[in-house]
Parts: sequence; C-alpha cells; structure tokens
Amino acid sequence: MLFDTPAIERLVEAFRRLPGVGKRSAERLALHVLSAPEEEAVLLSEALLEARRLIVRCSQCCNLTDCDPCIICTSADRDRGLLCVVEHPSGAMAIEKGGAYKGLYHVLHGALNPLDGIGPDELTVAPLLRRVEEGVREVIVATNSTVEGEATALYLSRMIGARQGIAVTRIAHGVPMGSGLEYADDATLAHALEGRKQL
Repeated sequence: MLFDTPAIERLVEAFRRLPGVGKRSAERLALHVLSAPEEEAVLLSEALLEARRLIVRCSQCCNLTDCDPCIICTSADRDRGLLCVVEHPSGAMAIEKGGAYKGLYHVLHGALNPLDGIGPDELTVAPLLRRVEEGVREVIVATNSTVEGEATALYLSRMIGARQGIAVTRIAHGVPMGSGLEYADDATLAHALEGRKQL
C-alpha cells in the first residue's frame, strides 16, 4: 500500500505535527503534495525554508518578525504604557486584526503547564517582567480561556501586581457578537457574568 512507503510515512507524520491536523488530513495533504506538479512542491519547500531562515523572535516583545525589533515595538504611534500579553503570535495577530488595540504586545510562546514540564522558565516570563519595569502602567493578560491560560493569568497577576503602580487586567470572555445566550456553554456564560460592566 502507498502509505507503507517510509518516505510517505515521514511526510504524513510531518503534516500530523501541525496543529489541528489529524491522520486523515495529513494523508490528504501528503497525497496533494505528491500529486501536484513538482514545481508546487518545490515552491512549498522553498517558502518553508525561507520563512524559517528570515523570521526571528523580536528581542523586545518575542513576537515573530522579519526585522528586529519588530515594527510594532518601534512604532511611535503605539501607547508604550499598555502591554498586552498573549500566549502565541496568533493571539497578537487576532487582536491586531481587530484594530482597536494601540499598545504593545508580549508573546509568552505557551502557557504554564506543570504536567508537561512547562514552567515560567520555559516561557518568556523573565523578559516580560523586565519590560514591565520600563514605564508600563497597565498589563492586559490575554491568555486563552483554558485551565493553563487561567493559571498563567493568575501567575502573571501575582508577579506583576506586586509591583507598585502597575494595573493588571484580564480580557473579558463572554458571548460572541451576533450569538444568542442559548448557544453559549456554561463556562462562557459564567465568564460573561463575572466580566460584566455598568452601562
């Protein structure tokens, strides 16, 4: 059978390592790459290699960038007193697409997870704590609504909140725009009620 070939097994396994890609999806991707003209496979491999070579972590915010420091960290239009902490670069990208936030970012590259051996030293917590001392007035913790994300938010609030004059806030979690209450799960509704504000 085709998938018993070692080269194809390695290709499928490489695709399976991508987030959200299961065995069937990995097999479909592998078959697509192998069935496509050779130029497409070459373009894909060259794009991967070039991106890996050119994209680095910003020395200030730890986000992925093609210049160091990144354009957000060097922008004069950004509020340097606001610092939004996210787990992954995708979190900063999502907030940036919204267009409402005009401060700086800090990317942790994960969340605390003692069971998997991920503590503060495996994340970019130390650079974050150094940055907080540089005139930041508010740290917005925008970690995910998972057990690990909540634990990370609590840890950061304790570490940063001990510093004088720095507010630590958490993004609100609640019912999505355009959705009804009957479609929200219990945890989402609980967060929405806890994060309520006066009209």
